[in-house]
Amino acid sequence: MASNYGGGASQRPGSPGQGYNNDRYNAAPAVSISVDDIKLQVPLSVNLFDSIAKDKAATVAMARKDNLNESTQLRKFYDELVMWFDKVHLERTKDAKASKYTEVAPYIKMMNAKVAYAKGRKKVDECFEKMFSHLIRQITDADTLKHAKLFMEAFMGFYKAQEK
Repeated sequence: MASNYGGGASQRPGSPGQGYNNDRYNAAPAVSISVDDIKLQVPLSVNLFDSIAKDKAATVAMARKDNLNESTQLRKFYDELVMWFDKVHLERTKDAKASKYTEVAPYIKMMNAKVAYAKGRKKVDECFEKMFSHLIRQITDADTLKHAKLFMEAFMGFYKAQEK
């Protein structure tokens, strides 16, 4: 009986000349990002806002093709993080900042859903989603919110430089 693949037993489906899509065999390896070095708790790494942010920006920039990770899209996440930072840090006393953080914390954590939605709409890639969600999960008080904002500020600066 003839094979449905049109080739001998030594050929697998998807081999050249078989009429199958070879993308799964020829696809470029997916870009991945490690976020273990992004730690917002004190003591902060000396390199958090420098080489660590630069490395993450370079990794996320690799996915700029196909309209993923456009700087204007990433800037929206940064701008929202700054908005929450401003709401908390406009308070004058440490106790007032802590109280305000507790009040807005659910909305800060909701940014995880927003980045997941953006990924689902193919506006950001898995690397940005993983990095940004990692940041948001680490925000536990006014100080870690400040560190997350500063990290994203550094990240965005390095990311914009990658476009040039």
